[in-house]
Amino acid sequence: MTDKLATLTLDEDVSIITLDDGKANVFSPSMIAAVNKCLDDVPTEKGALIITGRTGMFSAGFDLKIISAGDMDATKEMSLNGFKLLSRIFSFPRPVLAACSGHGIALGTFLLCCCDYRIGVKGEFLVGANEMRTNMVIPVPILELIKFRVAQSHKYRAVLGAEMYSIENAIEVGIIDEIVNADELMNTALTKAKDLATLGHPSYTLTKELYIQEPLKKINDAINGFDSK
Repeated sequence: MTDKLATLTLDEDVSIITLDDGKANVFSPSMIAAVNKCLDDVPTEKGALIITGRTGMFSAGFDLKIISAGDMDATKEMSLNGFKLLSRIFSFPRPVLAACSGHGIALGTFLLCCCDYRIGVKGEFLVGANEMRTNMVIPVPILELIKFRVAQSHKYRAVLGAEMYSIENAIEVGIIDEIVNADELMNTALTKAKDLATLGHPSYTLTKELYIQEPLKKINDAINGFDSK
């Protein structure tokens, strides 16, 4: 299937979701819906999944135009659906890889934290949570993702310190696993994904459920509480 915001393609047993809104790959309601539609068609009992962006931009986060418009209901709905999407990706039963094609800011970083293995591109790209600098509270679902992925020595700096990291430094932080040249990104991601796609089913799914059980419960409990307000 294709969608102008998110496109799903297949390479052997590897599904690839490419984000491309032509700009900053913001998670607007339309982008969230498009990614969910792609995920509906990704096999859950075999293979692996790669999520990538456009050249130079993985994602810059939520759509700030909706937030700045002041419509609290629209902002709440977008945020809630974004959190649900992150939970869906975090708990996806097969291996999920991020091919981080450029900047990954705010929700872009949180999307990276949802993925099981993350490959970044060399260059002057940044990842990180800038919410404290824009006077935004980081909610529990996001905090749990950060706490699960980010190295202990960087937790304060990454959350309350609003530190932005280069792709190279993001390896030490725990947001990125390896970096490659831009022209090697998708080949590297595909090679890794095809290897992970051979991992057994249902053993991989059952073990992943146990591995993320504690943070996933906190994430979903917070989402359910947010949804009921």
